[in-house]
Amino acid sequence: MVFRKIADECLLVPIRQNVAEVESIYVINEVGGRIWELIDGKRSFQDVVDNIVAEFEVHPPEAAADVLQFLLQLEALGGIKFS
Repeated sequence: MVFRKIADECLLVPIRQNVAEVESIYVINEVGGRIWELIDGKRSFQDVVDNIVAEFEVHPPEAAADVLQFLLQLEALGGIKFS
């Protein structure tokens, strides 16, 4: 997937599908966009959660649940793979 930030929208575009297909473009919110930027393969899950807590003033248990849910959705879309 390719991540693009256009104006105030964060977009994830699968590169394996026809880019012209509107259904294959995913609009994500600012938090989702930040999570995408943070999952670089070097940071741990907890590092990502800690960054989200610090940047978006959310409680740690809620942030952990939201990050996990987002990562599971990305995995289901084929955007990431857990090792």
